[in-house]
Amino acid sequence: MSEHAVTVLISRNVKAGCEAEFERVTHALMQIAGRFKGYLGAQLVHPGEDPEVEDTMYHVVLAFDHQANLDAWNSSPEREEGLLAAAPFIEGQPRIRPMVGLGLWYRTPSAGPPRWKVAVVTWLGICPTVYLLFLLTGDLLKSWGLLPRTVVLTIAVVAVMTWLVAPQLTKLLRPWLLSNRTRT
Repeated sequence: MSEHAVTVLISRNVKAGCEAEFERVTHALMQIAGRFKGYLGAQLVHPGEDPEVEDTMYHVVLAFDHQANLDAWNSSPEREEGLLAAAPFIEGQPRIRPMVGLGLWYRTPSAGPPRWKVAVVTWLGICPTVYLLFLLTGDLLKSWGLLPRTVVLTIAVVAVMTWLVAPQLTKLLRPWLLSNRTRT
């Protein structure tokens, strides 16, 4: 059983002319998932959001804090009802892939950027985040031991990077991250 967050990428072909209905049902289903224990978030990625990739599929990135909570969602009657509501708008079977690692922040449905670019963007986020957190908490935590300070600061860095910095940097630097994908 997973002791860490789990994320899946669900890709679907939507029937021509049914895009608005599919999006409405998908957003409703994501809101219902949000009421389940351990839900961390979901995002709908539209086809063609990346002009460099020919992609006709819709993608949903769905995250839960633990595999058991994702499994509970996957086996729920609420999810089944939502899938039945979406079925008239979908062609074929969905593709479902688990996603892992820091590359998840930068992954697009087709291909991720070269590792060196992920490393550069990660550093661009972590360096100022750590510096700012040291400035903000230095006096407050100076009497603490090294291990407690490290634990608190790394928790704060991970949270700030995951929910604030990395998504913004990814959006801002997306054209650069996804250019020249063939080099690694």
